[in-house]
Amino acid sequence: MKKSVFFGALAATTLVAGMASAATIDDVKARGELLCGSSTGLTGFGAPDASGNWTGFDVDLCRAIAAAVLGDATKVKFVPLTGETRFTALQSGEVDLLARNSTWTMSRDSELALDFVAVNYYDGQ
Repeated sequence: MKKSVFFGALAATTLVAGMASAATIDDVKARGELLCGSSTGLTGFGAPDASGNWTGFDVDLCRAIAAAVLGDATKVKFVPLTGETRFTALQSGEVDLLARNSTWTMSRDSELALDFVAVNYYDGQ
């Protein structure tokens, strides 16, 4: 019985997460622009250069997602976020995704009700 409840809850969670993701993609398509939350001071990951052009690994990830969803890698607006504001911005819809340093922990995964999709950089912590 307990296994049935667990797997039922797991299936429901997966469906809800899928619906939330689909809604976000629909919003991005309707807006015509991906809002990407990024760090401003991590050279090599995400930072604007002297001309204001964003560069780095996380920036390239956002551009790849924009290309996949919108067909144009330039349809990204980078939203600078601090460590304190990043999750609130994602939860409130200020940004569509975070592409910045954010450690995936059990408490963040469960308490924040966000979908961590994959680890893209392992730093040994």
